[in-house]
Amino acid sequence: MITVQQQRGFTLIIAVLVSGLLLTIGFAIFNITTKQLILASSSTNSQVAFAAADTALECALFWDQKQDAFALQNSLGSIICDGQTASISSSRSGNQYTRTFSLTLDSGARCAQVTVLKQTGGAGSTVINASGFNTCNDANPRKTERGLRVRYSGL
Repeated sequence: MITVQQQRGFTLIIAVLVSGLLLTIGFAIFNITTKQLILASSSTNSQVAFAAADTALECALFWDQKQDAFALQNSLGSIICDGQTASISSSRSGNQYTRTFSLTLDSGARCAQVTVLKQTGGAGSTVINASGFNTCNDANPRKTERGLRVRYSGL
């Protein structure tokens, strides 16, 4: 015959097992939710970095094709993009001219770096590389970079 004391012990074991099972399920759900939040944040950071690269690329294309700012004979020291002045640095290596500039967009929320390579000789060619960043803080572990490249012929 089972006594009352034996039944109390059995109830305690069932309560501990059910509590442990519910706790395990809760931790699993928390872990999945945390990973999903990190993935969503990563996607957002990627979109912001891509938009920064696109903005910088469009600015470089405008200044190159409409204002001829990166022409071999042009010595412009700065251009205006997104309402701010960007200083241009220049270098030459053989028949290749390199112009670079950086942009800080949205009051420092995101950044971009642009390199314009122009080759002389023949038909000539231009390559514009734009790298966008979701943050200007280099110490941020979630800093994301996205890049765009355009290549076309003619100087």
